[in-house]
Amino acid sequence: MHAALPEPLRDTVDEFARHLASVRNRSAHTVRAYVGDVVSLLDHARRMGCTEVAELSLDTVRSWLARQRTTGAARTSLARRAAAARTFSAWAHRGGLLPSDVAATLASPRPQRTLPTVLRADQATLLVEAPGRDDASRPAPDPSGAPTRETATTPVHDTTTATTPATGGAAVIGAQDGAAATIDRTGEAVLLRDRVLLELLYGTGVRVSEACGLDLADVDQGRRVVRVRGKGGRERAVPYGLPAQRALDEWLRRGRPWLAVRGSRDALLLGARGGRLHPTTVRRIVGRYAEAAGLPRTNPHALRHSAATHLLEGGADLRVVQELLGHSSLASTQVYTHVSVERLRAAYRQAHPRA
Repeated sequence: MHAALPEPLRDTVDEFARHLASVRNRSAHTVRAYVGDVVSLLDHARRMGCTEVAELSLDTVRSWLARQRTTGAARTSLARRAAAARTFSAWAHRGGLLPSDVAATLASPRPQRTLPTVLRADQATLLVEAPGRDDASRPAPDPSGAPTRETATTPVHDTTTATTPATGGAAVIGAQDGAAATIDRTGEAVLLRDRVLLELLYGTGVRVSEACGLDLADVDQGRRVVRVRGKGGRERAVPYGLPAQRALDEWLRRGRPWLAVRGSRDALLLGARGGRLHPTTVRRIVGRYAEAAGLPRTNPHALRHSAATHLLEGGADLRVVQELLGHSSLASTQVYTHVSVERLRAAYRQAHPRA
């Protein structure tokens, strides 16, 4: 990523990446994004004549952001790059690489906040109950594209019409029956997994990465609470309801044992080959069930948005919703109050004779 930089600058970037991952406990996605931004900044500074980090100045950082703006970068991207520059500047100053924290006063463009996609309560119910219905019960394909146990939804052979040789016919039919039974049993296990996945995503409002990271020990079935590891390694306890509990019971009793392999370890949700379920697969699963149910294009984060909005519409306190979602800032949670207001306005415009 930073091969174009001189070796001293490359070493600095590597140290910064280790700091983000080990000290700040940032996710791999955040580390990649921040490192990419810092590489872009240092490359811009090098083109302006800076040969070492100590020569970095506020004017250089501002000219870098201005160049990003002229090349069409979105406001959200500019805000993130400014945050990356401030983080790098503060780290370099603490480590003695910069004589002062040059980016401490750097202003960020306010990102244009768009209202999140939110399902109605009846739509969310339709989605989470989709696994098992005839029109939406086929398991999603494995993300690798390779044939797996999940890609088959009907028996490989039609044993009612199969002809058998004069000798060994019973053995052939028996093998065919066994294959069909295995496929049926696997399909049932996958449906149970999909149901508990959707129930947990909507019932708890967790992020898709948090759901995939759940282990068996993170589920307290007695109190109906899951222990979630969120951004920055922060842990929180999130309750779930009776529908999710029933789906979880069925998955642990009849679904997970069938898909589990030696490599499954303690993962709660399993994929086609028995490994931990991957977020990419979850996005495909949610999108496919939403499409089959005739709902708008939906992803796992839309279920999180929907859970938060429905909590607030039901009277939950904003601070409680903040804690449930794992937001470090209340401002991140307040967007859902805007969603509720917009819904009220839409209902008013539709129903009131003098709207």
